[in-house]
Amino acid sequence: MERTIKFQQGGRTSKFLILIFSFILILYFDSRLYAQNATFRAGASTANITPPLGSGLVGNFGVPPPANYVHDELHARSLVLDDGTTKLVFVVVDNVGIIREVFDEAKRLIFEETKIPTAQILMSADHTHSASSAGGLGNLRGGWSAGRPFDDYQRFLIRRIADGVRIALNNLEPARIGWGAGNVPQHLFNRRWKMKNPVVNPFGGKDQVQMNPGIANPDLVEPAGPTDPQVSFISVQSLKGRPIGLLANYSLHYVGGVPRDHISADYFAVFADRIQELLKADRQDPPFVGIMSNGTSGDVNNINFRGPAEKHEPYAKMRIVANDVANEVLRVYQTIQYKDWVPLRAAQSELNLQVRRPTPEMLAYAQKVLAKPETETPVHRLEKTYAERTIQMNGYPENIDVIMQTFRIGDLGVAAIPFEVFTEIGLEIKAKSPFKSSFTIELANGSYGYLPTPEQHQLGGYETWLGTNRVEIGASRKIVTEILKLFNQVKP
Repeated sequence: MERTIKFQQGGRTSKFLILIFSFILILYFDSRLYAQNATFRAGASTANITPPLGSGLVGNFGVPPPANYVHDELHARSLVLDDGTTKLVFVVVDNVGIIREVFDEAKRLIFEETKIPTAQILMSADHTHSASSAGGLGNLRGGWSAGRPFDDYQRFLIRRIADGVRIALNNLEPARIGWGAGNVPQHLFNRRWKMKNPVVNPFGGKDQVQMNPGIANPDLVEPAGPTDPQVSFISVQSLKGRPIGLLANYSLHYVGGVPRDHISADYFAVFADRIQELLKADRQDPPFVGIMSNGTSGDVNNINFRGPAEKHEPYAKMRIVANDVANEVLRVYQTIQYKDWVPLRAAQSELNLQVRRPTPEMLAYAQKVLAKPETETPVHRLEKTYAERTIQMNGYPENIDVIMQTFRIGDLGVAAIPFEVFTEIGLEIKAKSPFKSSFTIELANGSYGYLPTPEQHQLGGYETWLGTNRVEIGASRKIVTEILKLFNQVKP
Protein backbone atom coordinates (compact mmCIF):
# COMPACT_ATOMS: atom_id res chain seq x y z
CA MET A 1 0.00 0.00 0.00
CA GLU A 2 2.77 2.36 0.92
CA ARG A 3 4.52 1.70 -2.39
CA THR A 4 1.28 2.34 -4.30
CA ILE A 5 0.81 5.69 -2.58
CA LYS A 6 4.37 6.72 -3.35
CA PHE A 7 3.93 5.68 -6.95
CA GLN A 8 0.72 7.67 -7.26
CA GLN A 9 2.34 10.71 -5.66
CA GLY A 10 5.30 10.34 -8.00
CA GLY A 11 2.91 10.11 -10.95
CA ARG A 12 1.16 13.31 -9.92
CA THR A 13 4.55 15.01 -9.52
CA SER A 14 5.66 13.84 -12.95
CA LYS A 15 2.48 15.13 -14.55
CA PHE A 16 2.90 18.43 -12.77
CA LEU A 17 6.50 18.75 -13.99
CA ILE A 18 5.41 17.92 -17.53
CA LEU A 19 2.75 20.65 -17.37
CA ILE A 20 5.30 23.17 -16.08
CA PHE A 21 7.80 22.21 -18.78
CA SER A 22 5.11 22.50 -21.47
CA PHE A 23 4.13 25.91 -20.16
CA ILE A 24 7.76 27.09 -20.29
CA LEU A 25 8.06 25.81 -23.88
CA ILE A 26 4.90 27.67 -24.86
CA LEU A 27 6.22 30.87 -23.31
CA TYR A 28 9.57 30.40 -25.02
CA PHE A 29 8.17 29.82 -28.49
CA ASP A 30 5.54 32.50 -27.99
CA SER A 31 8.26 35.03 -27.09
CA ARG A 32 10.32 33.93 -30.09
CA LEU A 33 7.30 34.35 -32.33
CA TYR A 34 6.56 37.72 -30.78
CA ALA A 35 10.15 38.84 -31.34
CA GLN A 36 9.84 37.89 -35.02
CA ASN A 37 6.64 39.90 -35.43
CA ALA A 38 7.36 42.88 -33.12
CA THR A 39 8.80 46.13 -34.42
CA PHE A 40 11.68 47.67 -32.53
CA ARG A 41 11.59 51.49 -32.51
CA ALA A 42 13.85 54.30 -31.34
CA GLY A 43 13.66 58.08 -31.12
CA ALA A 44 15.92 60.82 -29.78
CA SER A 45 15.74 64.54 -29.05
CA THR A 46 17.39 67.54 -27.44
CA ALA A 47 15.69 70.18 -25.31
CA ASN A 48 17.46 73.47 -24.60
CA ILE A 49 17.86 74.13 -20.85
CA THR A 50 20.30 77.08 -20.97
CA PRO A 51 19.76 79.40 -17.98
CA PRO A 52 19.59 83.18 -18.44
CA LEU A 53 22.71 85.33 -18.25
CA GLY A 54 23.27 86.54 -14.72
CA SER A 55 22.49 83.12 -13.24
CA GLY A 56 25.05 81.88 -10.74
CA LEU A 57 27.34 79.14 -12.05
CA VAL A 58 28.10 76.33 -9.61
CA GLY A 59 30.89 73.78 -9.62
CA ASN A 60 33.60 75.65 -7.75
CA PHE A 61 34.06 76.78 -4.16
CA GLY A 62 33.04 80.27 -3.16
CA VAL A 63 30.20 82.51 -4.29
CA PRO A 64 28.88 81.32 -7.68
CA PRO A 65 29.92 83.84 -10.34
CA PRO A 66 27.15 85.22 -12.58
CA ALA A 67 27.05 83.88 -16.14
CA ASN A 68 28.15 86.52 -18.64
CA TYR A 69 28.59 84.39 -21.75
CA VAL A 70 27.16 81.26 -23.35
CA HIS A 71 29.92 79.27 -25.00
CA ASP A 72 27.59 76.39 -25.85
CA GLU A 73 23.92 75.89 -25.03
CA LEU A 74 22.95 73.40 -22.34
CA HIS A 75 20.58 70.55 -23.17
CA ALA A 76 18.58 67.64 -21.84
CA ARG A 77 19.29 64.88 -24.35
CA SER A 78 16.82 62.00 -24.58
CA LEU A 79 16.83 58.54 -26.14
CA VAL A 80 13.73 56.33 -26.15
CA LEU A 81 13.79 52.62 -27.01
CA ASP A 82 10.63 50.56 -27.64
CA ASP A 83 10.48 46.76 -28.14
CA GLY A 84 6.74 46.74 -28.74
CA THR A 85 5.69 46.20 -25.13
CA THR A 86 8.26 48.08 -23.06
CA LYS A 87 9.69 51.55 -23.50
CA LEU A 88 12.98 52.57 -21.89
CA VAL A 89 13.85 56.26 -21.56
CA PHE A 90 17.32 57.74 -21.09
CA VAL A 91 17.72 61.44 -20.27
CA VAL A 92 21.15 63.03 -19.76
CA VAL A 93 21.10 66.62 -18.51
CA ASP A 94 23.90 69.18 -18.74
CA ASN A 95 24.24 69.95 -15.04
CA VAL A 96 26.66 69.30 -12.18
CA GLY A 97 24.06 67.31 -10.24
CA ILE A 98 20.26 67.30 -9.98
CA ILE A 99 18.33 66.56 -6.81
CA ARG A 100 15.90 63.65 -6.78
CA GLU A 101 12.86 65.90 -6.32
CA VAL A 102 13.47 67.63 -9.68
CA PHE A 103 13.88 64.32 -11.49
CA ASP A 104 10.84 62.86 -9.70
CA GLU A 105 8.63 65.75 -10.77
CA ALA A 106 9.83 65.49 -14.38
CA LYS A 107 9.07 61.75 -14.30
CA ARG A 108 5.63 62.46 -12.86
CA LEU A 109 4.89 64.79 -15.77
CA ILE A 110 6.15 62.25 -18.27
CA PHE A 111 3.97 59.50 -16.79
CA GLU A 112 0.98 61.82 -16.71
CA GLU A 113 1.46 62.77 -20.36
CA THR A 114 2.76 59.50 -21.85
CA LYS A 115 1.87 56.70 -19.35
CA ILE A 116 5.48 55.44 -19.34
CA PRO A 117 6.11 54.00 -15.84
CA THR A 118 8.69 55.94 -13.87
CA ALA A 119 10.78 52.80 -13.28
CA GLN A 120 11.43 52.78 -17.03
CA ILE A 121 12.78 56.34 -17.04
CA LEU A 122 16.49 56.84 -16.23
CA MET A 123 17.56 60.46 -15.73
CA SER A 124 21.08 61.63 -14.96
CA ALA A 125 23.30 64.70 -14.82
CA ASP A 126 26.57 64.66 -16.77
CA HIS A 127 28.46 66.77 -14.20
CA THR A 128 29.50 69.83 -16.15
CA HIS A 129 30.83 72.45 -13.72
CA SER A 130 29.66 75.39 -15.85
CA ALA A 131 25.89 75.40 -15.35
CA SER A 132 23.33 76.81 -12.92
CA SER A 133 22.28 75.02 -9.76
CA ALA A 134 19.45 72.50 -9.98
CA GLY A 135 19.71 71.84 -6.26
CA GLY A 136 18.54 75.17 -4.88
CA LEU A 137 20.05 78.62 -4.57
CA GLY A 138 22.44 80.04 -1.98
CA ASN A 139 22.49 78.22 1.33
CA LEU A 140 19.67 75.93 0.17
CA ARG A 141 22.04 74.14 -2.21
CA GLY A 142 23.41 71.05 -0.50
CA GLY A 143 20.78 71.08 2.21
CA TRP A 144 17.94 68.62 2.69
CA SER A 145 15.54 69.32 -0.17
CA ALA A 146 12.48 67.11 0.39
CA GLY A 147 9.29 69.19 0.54
CA ARG A 148 11.01 72.39 -0.53
CA PRO A 149 9.22 74.44 -3.26
CA PHE A 150 10.98 74.54 -6.63
CA ASP A 151 12.76 77.69 -7.76
CA ASP A 152 12.36 79.23 -11.23
CA TYR A 153 15.19 77.29 -12.89
CA GLN A 154 14.11 73.99 -11.36
CA ARG A 155 10.57 74.48 -12.71
CA PHE A 156 11.97 75.38 -16.14
CA LEU A 157 14.22 72.32 -16.08
CA ILE A 158 11.37 69.99 -15.12
CA ARG A 159 9.19 71.18 -17.98
CA ARG A 160 11.98 71.03 -20.57
CA ILE A 161 13.08 67.51 -19.53
CA ALA A 162 9.49 66.29 -19.91
CA ASP A 163 9.14 68.10 -23.25
CA GLY A 164 12.33 66.48 -24.51
CA VAL A 165 11.04 62.98 -23.77
CA ARG A 166 7.77 63.73 -25.55
CA ILE A 167 9.72 64.96 -28.60
CA ALA A 168 11.78 61.75 -28.60
CA LEU A 169 8.54 59.75 -28.44
CA ASN A 170 7.20 61.72 -31.41
CA ASN A 171 10.40 60.80 -33.24
CA LEU A 172 10.01 57.05 -32.68
CA GLU A 173 10.52 55.05 -35.88
CA PRO A 174 11.37 51.44 -36.81
CA ALA A 175 15.00 50.94 -35.88
CA ARG A 176 17.81 48.51 -35.27
CA ILE A 177 20.14 48.60 -32.31
CA GLY A 178 23.73 47.68 -31.51
CA TRP A 179 26.26 48.34 -28.79
CA GLY A 180 29.96 48.09 -28.20
CA ALA A 181 32.90 49.28 -26.13
CA GLY A 182 36.36 50.64 -26.83
CA ASN A 183 39.21 51.88 -24.67
CA VAL A 184 40.53 55.41 -24.17
CA PRO A 185 42.99 55.17 -21.25
CA GLN A 186 45.20 58.19 -22.02
CA HIS A 187 42.91 60.81 -20.44
CA LEU A 188 42.15 59.05 -17.17
CA PHE A 189 44.04 59.62 -13.92
CA ASN A 190 42.98 58.82 -10.39
CA ARG A 191 42.98 62.20 -8.65
CA ARG A 192 43.34 60.78 -5.12
CA TRP A 193 46.97 60.23 -4.12
CA LYS A 194 48.55 58.58 -1.14
CA MET A 195 51.10 60.99 0.32
CA LYS A 196 54.39 60.48 2.12
CA ASN A 197 53.18 62.68 4.95
CA PRO A 198 49.61 63.09 6.27
CA VAL A 199 47.79 66.20 5.06
CA VAL A 200 45.55 68.50 7.11
CA ASN A 201 41.81 68.39 6.49
CA PRO A 202 39.13 71.05 7.29
CA PHE A 203 38.01 69.26 10.45
CA GLY A 204 41.28 69.64 12.32
CA GLY A 205 42.47 66.12 11.53
CA LYS A 206 44.82 64.58 8.98
CA ASP A 207 44.32 62.36 5.92
CA GLN A 208 46.55 59.83 4.21
CA VAL A 209 45.17 60.81 0.81
CA GLN A 210 44.95 64.14 -0.98
CA MET A 211 42.75 65.03 -3.93
CA ASN A 212 44.47 66.99 -6.71
CA PRO A 213 47.78 67.15 -4.81
CA GLY A 214 49.60 69.25 -7.39
CA ILE A 215 51.59 68.17 -10.41
CA ALA A 216 54.97 66.60 -9.61
CA ASN A 217 54.43 67.07 -5.86
CA PRO A 218 57.51 65.50 -4.21
CA ASP A 219 55.29 63.88 -1.54
CA LEU A 220 53.38 61.75 -4.06
CA VAL A 221 53.48 58.01 -3.37
CA GLU A 222 50.87 56.36 -5.61
CA PRO A 223 47.28 56.78 -6.81
CA ALA A 224 44.75 55.58 -4.23
CA GLY A 225 42.56 53.80 -6.80
CA PRO A 226 42.20 52.60 -10.40
CA THR A 227 40.70 54.05 -13.59
CA ASP A 228 38.32 52.44 -16.08
CA PRO A 229 39.41 53.11 -19.68
CA GLN A 230 36.30 51.63 -21.28
CA VAL A 231 33.97 53.81 -23.33
CA SER A 232 30.68 51.97 -23.84
CA PHE A 233 27.94 53.02 -26.21
CA ILE A 234 24.51 52.15 -27.57
CA SER A 235 23.73 53.01 -31.21
CA VAL A 236 20.35 53.11 -32.92
CA GLN A 237 19.80 53.44 -36.67
CA SER A 238 16.83 53.53 -39.00
CA LEU A 239 16.20 50.35 -40.94
CA LYS A 240 18.03 51.97 -43.87
CA GLY A 241 21.09 52.73 -41.74
CA ARG A 242 20.52 56.44 -40.97
CA PRO A 243 21.92 57.23 -37.49
CA ILE A 244 19.17 58.14 -35.02
CA GLY A 245 21.11 58.49 -31.79
CA LEU A 246 24.13 57.27 -29.85
CA LEU A 247 24.44 57.12 -26.06
CA ALA A 248 28.00 56.78 -24.73
CA ASN A 249 29.37 56.27 -21.23
CA TYR A 250 32.90 57.18 -20.10
CA SER A 251 34.28 57.25 -16.56
CA LEU A 252 35.81 60.72 -16.57
CA HIS A 253 34.86 63.73 -14.46
CA TYR A 254 34.36 67.01 -16.29
CA VAL A 255 37.48 68.29 -18.10
CA GLY A 256 37.25 72.02 -17.40
CA GLY A 257 39.30 74.81 -18.92
CA VAL A 258 36.16 76.97 -18.96
CA PRO A 259 36.32 80.65 -17.89
CA ARG A 260 34.46 81.03 -14.59
CA ASP A 261 31.65 83.17 -16.06
CA HIS A 262 30.98 80.99 -19.15
CA ILE A 263 28.10 78.57 -19.57
CA SER A 264 29.27 75.29 -21.12
CA ALA A 265 28.39 71.58 -21.18
CA ASP A 266 32.10 70.68 -21.16
CA TYR A 267 33.44 67.66 -23.09
CA PHE A 268 30.04 65.98 -22.92
CA ALA A 269 28.67 68.46 -25.48
CA VAL A 270 31.86 68.45 -27.57
CA PHE A 271 31.60 64.66 -27.85
CA ALA A 272 27.94 64.89 -28.92
CA ASP A 273 28.87 67.33 -31.66
CA ARG A 274 31.97 65.44 -32.78
CA ILE A 275 30.31 62.02 -33.02
CA GLN A 276 27.58 63.56 -35.15
CA GLU A 277 30.25 64.90 -37.48
CA LEU A 278 32.15 61.59 -37.64
CA LEU A 279 28.97 59.65 -38.41
CA LYS A 280 28.10 62.16 -41.15
CA ALA A 281 24.77 62.62 -39.42
CA ASP A 282 24.47 66.41 -39.64
CA ARG A 283 21.44 68.19 -41.09
CA GLN A 284 19.09 65.25 -40.70
CA ASP A 285 15.36 65.31 -40.13
CA PRO A 286 14.72 64.39 -37.37
CA PRO A 287 18.15 65.41 -36.07
CA PHE A 288 20.70 62.85 -34.92
CA VAL A 289 21.35 63.06 -31.16
CA GLY A 290 24.74 62.25 -29.64
CA ILE A 291 24.80 61.78 -25.86
CA MET A 292 27.64 61.31 -23.38
CA SER A 293 26.70 60.06 -19.90
CA ASN A 294 29.07 60.09 -16.95
CA GLY A 295 30.37 56.71 -15.82
CA THR A 296 31.85 55.91 -12.41
CA SER A 297 34.32 58.77 -12.17
CA GLY A 298 34.01 60.13 -8.62
CA ASP A 299 37.78 59.83 -8.10
CA VAL A 300 39.04 60.30 -11.67
CA ASN A 301 39.96 63.35 -13.73
CA ASN A 302 42.19 64.13 -16.72
CA ILE A 303 45.22 65.59 -14.91
CA ASN A 304 48.47 63.62 -14.89
CA PHE A 305 49.89 64.48 -11.48
CA ARG A 306 53.19 62.78 -12.23
CA GLY A 307 53.80 65.58 -14.71
CA PRO A 308 54.86 67.35 -16.73
CA ALA A 309 52.34 70.16 -16.45
CA GLU A 310 50.30 71.01 -19.52
CA LYS A 311 49.00 74.40 -20.61
CA HIS A 312 45.94 74.73 -22.82
CA GLU A 313 43.83 77.60 -24.07
CA PRO A 314 40.23 77.66 -22.77
CA TYR A 315 38.20 74.76 -24.18
CA ALA A 316 41.23 73.21 -25.90
CA LYS A 317 41.71 70.21 -23.59
CA MET A 318 38.06 69.18 -23.66
CA ARG A 319 38.21 69.13 -27.47
CA ILE A 320 41.24 66.83 -27.34
CA VAL A 321 39.49 64.47 -24.92
CA ALA A 322 36.16 64.47 -26.77
CA ASN A 323 37.84 63.94 -30.14
CA ASP A 324 39.83 60.95 -28.90
CA VAL A 325 36.77 59.36 -27.29
CA ALA A 326 34.63 59.98 -30.37
CA ASN A 327 37.26 58.48 -32.68
CA GLU A 328 37.43 55.33 -30.55
CA VAL A 329 33.64 55.06 -30.56
CA LEU A 330 33.69 55.42 -34.36
CA ARG A 331 36.30 52.66 -34.67
CA VAL A 332 34.16 50.20 -32.70
CA TYR A 333 30.92 51.51 -34.24
CA GLN A 334 32.12 50.31 -37.65
CA THR A 335 32.37 46.72 -36.36
CA ILE A 336 29.18 46.21 -34.31
CA GLN A 337 26.38 43.91 -35.40
CA TYR A 338 22.93 45.50 -35.33
CA LYS A 339 19.81 43.66 -34.19
CA ASP A 340 16.30 44.24 -35.55
CA TRP A 341 14.76 43.47 -32.16
CA VAL A 342 15.94 42.97 -28.58
CA PRO A 343 13.94 42.60 -25.35
CA LEU A 344 13.83 45.59 -23.02
CA ARG A 345 13.34 45.33 -19.25
CA ALA A 346 13.64 47.63 -16.23
CA ALA A 347 13.85 47.13 -12.48
CA GLN A 348 13.93 49.71 -9.72
CA SER A 349 14.03 49.76 -5.93
CA GLU A 350 14.33 52.15 -3.01
CA LEU A 351 17.41 51.51 -0.90
CA ASN A 352 17.39 52.88 2.64
CA LEU A 353 20.72 54.30 3.81
CA GLN A 354 21.82 55.91 7.04
CA VAL A 355 22.91 59.53 6.82
CA ARG A 356 26.26 60.56 8.26
CA ARG A 357 25.46 62.99 11.03
CA PRO A 358 28.02 65.26 12.70
CA THR A 359 29.06 64.36 16.23
CA PRO A 360 28.73 66.93 19.04
CA GLU A 361 32.50 67.38 18.83
CA MET A 362 32.31 68.13 15.10
CA LEU A 363 29.53 70.65 15.64
CA ALA A 364 31.49 72.38 18.38
CA TYR A 365 34.57 72.55 16.12
CA ALA A 366 32.46 73.97 13.30
CA GLN A 367 31.07 76.72 15.54
CA LYS A 368 34.60 77.53 16.68
CA VAL A 369 35.79 77.82 13.08
CA LEU A 370 32.91 80.08 12.09
CA ALA A 371 33.60 82.32 15.08
CA LYS A 372 37.20 82.96 13.97
CA PRO A 373 37.99 86.55 12.93
CA GLU A 374 38.81 87.02 9.24
CA THR A 375 42.30 88.17 10.23
CA GLU A 376 43.18 84.79 11.74
CA THR A 377 45.08 82.40 9.44
CA PRO A 378 42.94 79.31 8.73
CA VAL A 379 44.23 75.82 9.48
CA HIS A 380 42.77 74.73 6.13
CA ARG A 381 41.61 76.98 3.30
CA LEU A 382 38.19 75.27 3.22
CA GLU A 383 37.61 75.05 6.95
CA LYS A 384 34.75 77.60 6.96
CA THR A 385 33.10 75.96 3.97
CA TYR A 386 33.11 72.61 5.75
CA ALA A 387 32.08 74.13 9.04
CA GLU A 388 28.96 75.37 7.24
CA ARG A 389 28.45 71.96 5.63
CA THR A 390 28.82 70.24 9.00
CA ILE A 391 26.00 72.33 10.41
CA GLN A 392 23.98 71.80 7.23
CA MET A 393 24.31 68.01 7.54
CA ASN A 394 22.84 68.26 11.03
CA GLY A 395 19.56 69.20 9.33
CA TYR A 396 19.36 65.96 7.33
CA PRO A 397 17.12 63.09 8.44
CA GLU A 398 18.75 60.05 10.00
CA ASN A 399 17.92 57.85 6.99
CA ILE A 400 17.14 58.46 3.32
CA ASP A 401 15.71 56.36 0.50
CA VAL A 402 17.62 56.44 -2.77
CA ILE A 403 16.67 55.00 -6.16
CA MET A 404 18.56 52.02 -7.53
CA GLN A 405 17.76 51.15 -11.14
CA THR A 406 18.79 48.75 -13.90
CA PHE A 407 17.88 48.39 -17.58
CA ARG A 408 18.22 45.33 -19.76
CA ILE A 409 18.77 45.86 -23.50
CA GLY A 410 19.22 42.40 -24.98
CA ASP A 411 22.35 41.04 -23.32
CA LEU A 412 23.52 44.52 -22.25
CA GLY A 413 22.95 45.71 -18.68
CA VAL A 414 22.84 49.37 -17.61
CA ALA A 415 22.96 50.37 -13.94
CA ALA A 416 22.03 53.77 -12.49
CA ILE A 417 23.33 55.10 -9.15
CA PRO A 418 22.54 58.56 -7.64
CA PHE A 419 26.06 59.38 -6.43
CA GLU A 420 29.47 60.38 -7.78
CA VAL A 421 30.68 56.80 -7.75
CA PHE A 422 34.29 55.73 -7.28
CA THR A 423 35.68 53.90 -10.29
CA GLU A 424 36.51 50.71 -8.38
CA ILE A 425 32.80 50.34 -7.56
CA GLY A 426 31.91 50.53 -11.25
CA LEU A 427 34.59 47.97 -12.06
CA GLU A 428 33.20 45.64 -9.39
CA ILE A 429 29.71 45.89 -10.87
CA LYS A 430 31.07 45.09 -14.34
CA ALA A 431 33.01 42.11 -13.01
CA LYS A 432 30.00 40.66 -11.16
CA SER A 433 27.26 41.59 -13.63
CA PRO A 434 25.29 38.65 -15.05
CA PHE A 435 25.28 40.38 -18.44
CA LYS A 436 27.82 39.90 -21.19
CA SER A 437 28.38 43.67 -21.21
CA SER A 438 27.33 46.36 -18.76
CA PHE A 439 28.06 49.90 -17.65
CA THR A 440 26.95 52.26 -14.88
CA ILE A 441 25.60 55.80 -15.18
CA GLU A 442 26.32 57.92 -12.11
CA LEU A 443 24.42 60.92 -10.73
CA ALA A 444 21.26 59.17 -11.93
CA ASN A 445 17.81 59.80 -10.44
CA GLY A 446 19.28 62.08 -7.80
CA SER A 447 22.49 63.56 -6.42
CA TYR A 448 23.66 62.65 -2.91
CA GLY A 449 27.36 63.44 -3.04
CA TYR A 450 30.33 61.10 -3.37
CA LEU A 451 30.32 57.34 -2.96
CA PRO A 452 33.71 55.98 -1.77
CA THR A 453 34.30 52.43 -0.62
CA PRO A 454 34.81 51.74 3.12
CA GLU A 455 38.54 51.27 2.43
CA GLN A 456 38.74 54.69 0.77
CA HIS A 457 36.96 56.22 3.76
CA GLN A 458 39.81 54.97 5.93
CA LEU A 459 42.29 56.93 3.81
CA GLY A 460 40.36 60.21 4.08
CA GLY A 461 40.50 62.95 1.48
CA TYR A 462 38.02 65.40 -0.04
CA GLU A 463 35.57 62.81 -1.34
CA THR A 464 35.19 61.25 2.13
CA TRP A 465 34.65 64.48 4.05
CA LEU A 466 31.29 65.04 5.71
CA GLY A 467 29.35 67.28 3.35
CA THR A 468 30.83 65.89 0.15
CA ASN A 469 29.94 62.40 1.37
CA ARG A 470 26.56 62.18 3.07
CA VAL A 471 25.71 58.53 3.64
CA GLU A 472 26.94 55.67 5.77
CA ILE A 473 30.50 54.45 5.27
CA GLY A 474 29.32 51.01 4.14
CA ALA A 475 26.87 52.38 1.55
CA SER A 476 28.84 51.18 -1.47
CA ARG A 477 28.59 47.57 -0.30
CA LYS A 478 24.80 47.80 -0.03
CA ILE A 479 24.52 49.56 -3.38
CA VAL A 480 26.57 46.98 -5.29
CA THR A 481 24.50 44.18 -3.73
CA GLU A 482 21.24 45.91 -4.68
CA ILE A 483 22.34 46.67 -8.26
CA LEU A 484 23.34 43.04 -8.80
CA LYS A 485 19.99 41.94 -7.39
CA LEU A 486 18.18 44.22 -9.84
CA PHE A 487 20.37 43.00 -12.72
CA ASN A 488 19.29 39.46 -11.93
CA GLN A 489 15.65 40.55 -11.90
CA VAL A 490 15.84 41.83 -15.48
CA LYS A 491 18.14 39.07 -16.71
CA PRO A 492 16.15 36.20 -18.32
